[in-house]
Amino acid sequence: MDVLTQILKFLANNLLGQVPILIGLIVLLGLVLQRKSFRETVEGTVRAALGVQILFIGIGVFVGGLVAFQTIVSSAFRLTPPTSTNTLADFLTQRGSEVALIITVGFFFHLVLVALLRRIFQVGFVYLTGHLMFWISVVVAAAFVEVFKTIDTLPLVLAGSAVVAIYWTIQPIYIHHFMKVVTGHDDFGYGHTSSSAAFLAATFGRFVGNREQHDSEKVKLPNNLAFFKDINVSTFVIITAIMLIAAIFADQTVVSEQAAKENATLNPFVWTLIAGLKFAGGIAILLFGVRMFLAEIIPAFKGISDRIIPGAKPALDVPMVFPYAPTAVMLGFLSGTVVFLVLMVVFGAVGWATIVPPMIMLFFPGGGAGVFGNAFGGWRGAVLGGAINGTFLAVGQAITWGLLSTTAPELATLADPDWFILIWILLPVLTVIKLITGG
Repeated sequence: MDVLTQILKFLANNLLGQVPILIGLIVLLGLVLQRKSFRETVEGTVRAALGVQILFIGIGVFVGGLVAFQTIVSSAFRLTPPTSTNTLADFLTQRGSEVALIITVGFFFHLVLVALLRRIFQVGFVYLTGHLMFWISVVVAAAFVEVFKTIDTLPLVLAGSAVVAIYWTIQPIYIHHFMKVVTGHDDFGYGHTSSSAAFLAATFGRFVGNREQHDSEKVKLPNNLAFFKDINVSTFVIITAIMLIAAIFADQTVVSEQAAKENATLNPFVWTLIAGLKFAGGIAILLFGVRMFLAEIIPAFKGISDRIIPGAKPALDVPMVFPYAPTAVMLGFLSGTVVFLVLMVVFGAVGWATIVPPMIMLFFPGGGAGVFGNAFGGWRGAVLGGAINGTFLAVGQAITWGLLSTTAPELATLADPDWFILIWILLPVLTVIKLITGG
């Protein structure tokens, strides 16, 4: 049993938890099953893994900027993040090995479910967003421990694996009708924990606009503002402007500290320009990695869908939809940020909750919701999508921090919309089960 446990942990940490390696092996398997030549197999495998690695490099470049952005905005609003005696780090120290087991066992359960659904309903997606496999497993484990406190390893792993497998299987399916409209094809699914915000953006986007008339990528601008049509330029201008405004109102010590992380001699306001350039550069790198990755994973996955799980398709991370409407990505991010900040002030004023702007979650889910909203309602739908995401994050953070108070409350500040829904469903269901079983 110990040997099996160690093998499962190894797979979780070194395969499922390392997305470039996971994708590279999947592409390798797909190309081998298609009997591609040795040269084609090597090229496709390396290019797919490299594309994912480039994508993550791009993410890493601007995530650092988002964290600094979050710090400065919080300072500008004089926010002090909530604290708790129980932390996510403590929870992972105590239950991290079980989380690793949930990821691995859950992925095998997931593959079985996909195969069954393909056979019965002719639909199925293999969830390949590795880092979210980890976070969903953490969320589910935290919910079980929050209710059952001293739950043993075996029931936690088996029950948790079943829950994550069901989520990974169902999530790409229920949103795929909208995904086909976004991409214009049926080559891959949407595998991301922002699916609820994206679904609502697509559902209600059509009521606020029309893509044919209001497509964010075709909006006509005055000649002097036409540079906003270039996603790299518009990203730099918008992010830098927000950073400058926030830096003016923030505690100058905080701004200087953030600037010093870049260069101890750098003027803080010059640093905001550098941060804006890095952010835009990160987006450019990310989009290049996406194109490189998609060019390999889609044809290679055909080998798996033909030989192992007939007809299955890959469900991929949210940046995969960004190239379809890059302007909508920025609109979703900005509208979500504005809505979150307004609710942050309102919640603080009425004494309900102190929430902090989660810039990474405002950007990625907000951008994805913006793309889905644009597909049905043009730029107005993109703005609505971002607003939905911002509302999700603000309300979800305020409610969920206290719900996980004895396990990992910080999950509330790290959460995407689907995390909140899972927590809100699991906690009452598990509480009823505990009452019925006397557990």
